[in-house]
Amino acid sequence: MTQQAIRTPGTRGGDGFAGKVAVLIAILATLGTMFGFIGSASHNNAALYKSNAAIEKTSAANAWAHYQAKSSRQHLAELASKLPGLNAAHYQDEIRRYGVEKDAIRKEAEGLEAASSRWNRLSETELHRHRQWAAASVAQQIAISLAAITLLSRRTWLLTLTCAVAAFGITLAIFAMIKADPVPFSVVPVLAALGAAGLTEVFRRLGRRLAV
Repeated sequence: MTQQAIRTPGTRGGDGFAGKVAVLIAILATLGTMFGFIGSASHNNAALYKSNAAIEKTSAANAWAHYQAKSSRQHLAELASKLPGLNAAHYQDEIRRYGVEKDAIRKEAEGLEAASSRWNRLSETELHRHRQWAAASVAQQIAISLAAITLLSRRTWLLTLTCAVAAFGITLAIFAMIKADPVPFSVVPVLAALGAAGLTEVFRRLGRRLAV
C-alpha cells in the first residue's frame, strides 16, 4: 500500500497542495504590499490636507484681526464725527468706507474658515481610508502567516481560516477603494470572511470526496 493510499484524504496535502499554497502566499503578499502602499499614500494626503487646513485657518485669523482693526478705526471715526469743530461729513465718509471694507474682509475671513473646514473634512476622510488600508494590509499579513503554517503542517483545514482572514482584508480594501463609510471590523467584512470560509470548506470537502 502506497503512502498516497494510507494518507487520510483532505488532511494532508501533497506536492500539488504545496504549490497551490505557495501561489496563494504570493498573491496575498502582493495584495498586502499594494494595500500598504496605498495606505501610506492616504496618510500622506491626510497630512497634506491638514496642513492646508492650518494654513487657511491662519489666514482666516489674520483676516479677522484686520477686520477688528477696521472696526476700531470705524469706531474712532464715529467718535470724531460727534466732536464739535471737526469735519463731520469727512468722518461720515470714513465710517461708510470702513463699513464697506469690513464687509469685504468679513466675507474673506468666513470663506477662509469654510475652506479650512473643508480641508479638515478631507483630512479626516483620508485618515479613515488610511486606517482601512492599514487594517486590510495587516489582515493580509496574518493570512500569509496562516498560509505558511498551512504549508509547513500540510493541514488543509487551515486554508479555511487563511481564506477567511484574506477575504476580511480584501473587503476592507474594497471599502477604502470606493470610499465607503463602514469602519474596520464592521459586520460586512465579517460576513465576507464567513462566506469565504464556507466556500473554502465546501471546496475542501469536495476535493476529499473526489480523492476517495
